[in-house]
Amino acid sequence: NSLKRIPIINYKTAKSNKKLLINWLKSLNSFGFAKITGCEKKTGTVIKIAKLFGYVRETNYGKYFDVKSKTNAINLAYTNHGLQAHTDNPYRNPVPTIQILHCIKNSTKGGETKVIDGFNAALHLKKKNKKYFDLLSKYCSRFEFKRKKNIHLKSRFPMIKLSPDRELIAIHFNNRSIAPLTDVPYNDMLNYYKAYRKFSKIIDDPKMAIKFKLKEGDCFIVDNTRVLHARTAYSGTGSRLLQGCYADKDGLLSKISTNTL
Repeated sequence: NSLKRIPIINYKTAKSNKKLLINWLKSLNSFGFAKITGCEKKTGTVIKIAKLFGYVRETNYGKYFDVKSKTNAINLAYTNHGLQAHTDNPYRNPVPTIQILHCIKNSTKGGETKVIDGFNAALHLKKKNKKYFDLLSKYCSRFEFKRKKNIHLKSRFPMIKLSPDRELIAIHFNNRSIAPLTDVPYNDMLNYYKAYRKFSKIIDDPKMAIKFKLKEGDCFIVDNTRVLHARTAYSGTGSRLLQGCYADKDGLLSKISTNTL
């Protein structure tokens, strides 16, 4: 997993050179992941980045949201702890299909970003244990997010989602928002949990990850139906502020389609 192949574009280039922008968007679509450098270190810049290819998907977190350490955080992301690789918001239906994270400040030790190709992880599981792959694609997991009285989001999706003709179409994996599993028959439950653990172990394997540290002004974009992201813990000194927003993949595909001769 060498970093040489990560699709990278400079923000100014993306704004001024349509051909390079489209090539970069095609790479984002085929890898499920890309980076932009040289973005303004200003609040709300993520919105401008989303506009390069689509529209912002507003949620209860707002049009965009801050990712930084807070006291009494409602979400582990808002602490300085490490996060296991995950897809965002699996408790939403539909799930946001693209996530953008923009680094405004990063002077802490640690806090490295990792991305993992979830489709690759699922195919590894299939190779190691077809039965486990079948269980995670056959039965639905449940996901849930509850915040005070006014927010209660629930969904049910298989962790490994296949289309009716067995094409791998999405990964829903988040150890922090998984809810009690109530849709797996008793006879399969033990093996389902074994499959979940095995899949989790593959996802945690350092060989599966591309790891990098976001510099101030860097931004990374993931296809949230396919690529999981994680971060390592970071020190309490210095400061780290990321801003994130969600967008939809249909906008990306439309932009590529209408600009490809």
